[in-house]
Amino acid sequence: MLQIDLKGKRALIAGIGDDQGFGWAIAKALADAGAEILIATWAPIVKIFSTSWSLGKFDESRKLKNGKLLEYSKLYPIDAIFDTMEDVPQDIRENKRYAGLSGYTVSEVAKQVEADFGKIDILVHSLANAPEVTKNLLDTSRKGYLAAMSSSAYSFISLLSHFGPIMNEGGSALSLSYIASERVVPGYGGGMSSAKAALESDTRTLAWEAGRKWNLRVNAISAGPLKSRAAKAIGMIEDMIEYSKANAPLVKDLDADEVGVAATFLLSPLASAITGSVLYVDNGMHAMGLAVDSLALQNNQKYAKPAVTG
Repeated sequence: MLQIDLKGKRALIAGIGDDQGFGWAIAKALADAGAEILIATWAPIVKIFSTSWSLGKFDESRKLKNGKLLEYSKLYPIDAIFDTMEDVPQDIRENKRYAGLSGYTVSEVAKQVEADFGKIDILVHSLANAPEVTKNLLDTSRKGYLAAMSSSAYSFISLLSHFGPIMNEGGSALSLSYIASERVVPGYGGGMSSAKAALESDTRTLAWEAGRKWNLRVNAISAGPLKSRAAKAIGMIEDMIEYSKANAPLVKDLDADEVGVAATFLLSPLASAITGSVLYVDNGMHAMGLAVDSLALQNNQKYAKPAVTG
């Protein structure tokens, strides 16, 4: 049986904040394949995350296929909208949520990882935020739009720029996108659709630049909707999930582990010739050009929802 073997590889996953979401699933899948895991968590919640971990609140979710629990070698606070400490406004430095924290800008985290471990092999960007995500694009302010682009798209450029020099040749980087990058998803606002489009475009350019500069591969996964804690900020995640189940070729919920396994493949040597690509892991929803649950089709049995067995 062909297996993914990542023993001896070190992976940094940026953006894990709890035991839900794609970042967590990717970390587990990489660990299942033998990789050493480093986690970078949004600075204001790093204490909450570490406390929940130490109290065993994630223990059930931490179970790997071999029966062991997911472990990480080190947890780093990060705020990926800041490249250097000079970029951090005074009010943020003095904010109580950042109290006692230091070295959380992208460049500082990269330097600390290098000091702690030397090199890494895998970089995962699981970061996204838009303060005005519930607003229509026409109602989004310039500040809100730029904030979405900064935290959800440019942050990947920054991470790769600073971590690229400490990645082993043949390493791989991955980001997470969504079909709103290329299709209209009403309600997915605040500039998030624009940020995902930029992220996918940047994936292609970064694949060229990082490939030639450091011999790294750069890809993205366009994942279907998932009811994670972070996704609840959209305000319509349940509707997005139900729409996908009603219209996608595969009539089922998307499991985060399915994205984790796909990501592990892309990040492994088995995908050594794949770079600059966006892989859809969405039950086939991206292929559809017709909403088969539309009222306009309600009398046409050709589009009736098939029975699901098993």
